[in-house]
Amino acid sequence: MKLILYIGDRIIESVNLDATRISKPGYLGQFKRTLKLKYKEVIREENEKTNFLVVATPGGITKNEKKPLVLSDKKWDN
Repeated sequence: MKLILYIGDRIIESVNLDATRISKPGYLGQFKRTLKLKYKEVIREENEKTNFLVVATPGGITKNEKKPLVLSDKKWDN
């Protein structure tokens, strides 16, 4: 899984996540805070709201995880 920071229509950075820890309180928040601090100047200059998106990545599902809802039948390119 990945956490993606974007501003407007620009992807700024993506961070790998441990899917088994997503439901733990504060796990995503620590990454969001770190990314906001790292890109503080970019965020200020863009003068737009920051957005975050969590996505499942191909091969990122272990047998203990639930499969994500598939919104498209498009195959992932590796």
